[in-house]
Amino acid sequence: MQGLAILVDILVMLTNVLVMLIIVQFIIGLLFAFNVVSPTNDFLRQVYDSIDRLLAPVLRPIRRIMPDTGAIDFSPLVLILGLQVLTRVLVGIGGAY
Repeated sequence: MQGLAILVDILVMLTNVLVMLIIVQFIIGLLFAFNVVSPTNDFLRQVYDSIDRLLAPVLRPIRRIMPDTGAIDFSPLVLILGLQVLTRVLVGIGGAY
């Protein structure tokens, strides 16, 4: 049982890192959208593109299922909610907390 709790802890940490990456990408996107930071800023552009490359395979199926809402992309929110549900299920199964 101890091994299952450790595995659940690791999976919970990974989902938390994924949620943090989604939030960082969202914030950088807002900074670009409202011209707080120039989109030509090389460092932030590279960070944004790197996170986008990591998250695109996960967000793409969600974007295909969701209806088109125009300029607002709700797929990161759906992913965060899904990850939170997954975390709750894992914690319930593993009894880690």
